[in-house]
Amino acid sequence: MKKTLLSLGHGYTAQALAIRLLPQGWTILGTYRDPAQEAELRAQGITPLQWPIDLDTALKDVTHVLTSIRPDKDGDPVLRLGKDALLKAAPNLEWIGYLSTTGVYGDMDGGWVDEDTPLDPGGLRGKMRVLAEAEWQALPELPLHIFRLAGIYGPGRGPFAKLRNGTARRIIKKNQVFSRAHVEDIAQVLEASMKAPNAGQIYNVCDDSPAPPQDILAYAAELLGMDPPPEIPFEEAEMSPMARSFYSDSKRVRNDRIKEELGVVLKYPNYRDALKAMLDEETAT
Repeated sequence: MKKTLLSLGHGYTAQALAIRLLPQGWTILGTYRDPAQEAELRAQGITPLQWPIDLDTALKDVTHVLTSIRPDKDGDPVLRLGKDALLKAAPNLEWIGYLSTTGVYGDMDGGWVDEDTPLDPGGLRGKMRVLAEAEWQALPELPLHIFRLAGIYGPGRGPFAKLRNGTARRIIKKNQVFSRAHVEDIAQVLEASMKAPNAGQIYNVCDDSPAPPQDILAYAAELLGMDPPPEIPFEEAEMSPMARSFYSDSKRVRNDRIKEELGVVLKYPNYRDALKAMLDEETAT
């Protein structure tokens, strides 16, 4: 049977998944907001659909759905627009993937979390994600899979440009540690789940090496042959409320389930391997 993916909010992560699926003969429909994106999506082999869409029409012949659209203060925009359409299409859907965030766990003061850790987000964005997850989970007819993503990085989203132009800042906050996920590993986790659906399951998606953010900058600077930026105490750093909110949570995220259940072998199990490969790719082009 021909596989067709409806990608709602076809952004950075969904594009990485499309790179894996298109050569296998998949049809991919991707939504966009900015009219300038339409030609770009067509060039990538994606059938573009400008958001908001008629989900009743869009879901015709679709077998898989991936939603990357963020919730807002009123809940999940996809369900607000087309919950009934999704429920009507449910018998023909093999898999739905909802991209969430490890921010739903809140601050653990550097401690470990897994998929069974109680959700306790401190900030508004995390709380909106918890509510959105619950909205999707309240529809048991759907073959839902939730992916809680750690900080996403990869080509075009690394520290090298900021280091080169002098805008990188090494902000130090005691006991601060993050988990990360390379976009190619997120894509392979999604593909593995699509091949072995387990409706209702939740997966943390991250690498094996949670680390303080200043360590990543220091290593990236080392790769570039530069001195790392000077340390700035968190209390003295000038940051936007959005940037400051990223430092409100400190935790290490376990990823055993994607390995044990989906058989995933991470391409980039640590930031050192990933940053070196990213720099090699940049310098080769």
